[in-house]
Amino acid sequence: MSNDLDYLDHLARESARFGEAMREAPSHVPVRSCPDWNADDLLWHLGEVQWFWGTIVREKVTGPQAEELKPSRPAGRDALFNFYERASHDLAEALTAATPEAHAWTWSEDQTVAFIRRRQAHEALIHRIDAELTAGNRTPMDAHLSADGVDEALRIMYGGAPPWGTFTPDTGKTLRLQATDTRESWLVTLGRFTGTDPDDDTSYDEPDIRTADTDSREQTVAAIGGRAADLDCWLWHRPTVEPIERSGDQGMLDRFESTVAQGIN
Repeated sequence: MSNDLDYLDHLARESARFGEAMREAPSHVPVRSCPDWNADDLLWHLGEVQWFWGTIVREKVTGPQAEELKPSRPAGRDALFNFYERASHDLAEALTAATPEAHAWTWSEDQTVAFIRRRQAHEALIHRIDAELTAGNRTPMDAHLSADGVDEALRIMYGGAPPWGTFTPDTGKTLRLQATDTRESWLVTLGRFTGTDPDDDTSYDEPDIRTADTDSREQTVAAIGGRAADLDCWLWHRPTVEPIERSGDQGMLDRFESTVAQGIN
């Protein structure tokens, strides 16, 4: 997906809006979209995520090395906010100082700062929605950032299988996702992922998806449409503002929704 999004700007805006929403949510209020968390758990989560990636970029360490450096969770709301604000500031500073093409450890095949910039802009966006739902004051999402979030969710978070595995497409099992406001669309093929992880010998044989790099105008048997923000939230299992529209082969729609129902880790 080609775009000219300023991920650093979006990261700063979404992180600030997250903090504003969190200040409106009492510590022990349950997070509606993350049932196992309360507001303080959510505040700690985004704080530790932003600390983690800021440390990786700034210190040039791997993920396991960053985990060894991770501080303990601060006690109390004020200490949590201080930690979050420092982590958010340090992440932005580290990502600004590094060039997009600079090498950095990630869990993806893409080992660049550019990957982290994009990923963290979307991490902040989705958790900002979580925070606003918790505070009871939901505000709009940027349509173009949301469309990019759909692209990232489909290509990387759901469809970005590791190179040691094999994706086998099902012939004729293709559907289209359409963002009705930005007019962007994604052609998604259903299939199965098989392979054995060389790190732990775990074998996989499970439903999977792939998204075409270009729109081939291939005939599709089903379609899912909605505003970019609603599609992004739906793929991340967050409540939509307006309903998602479905059409075409019901079996195909059911298979796709079953595949993405497992969620994003």
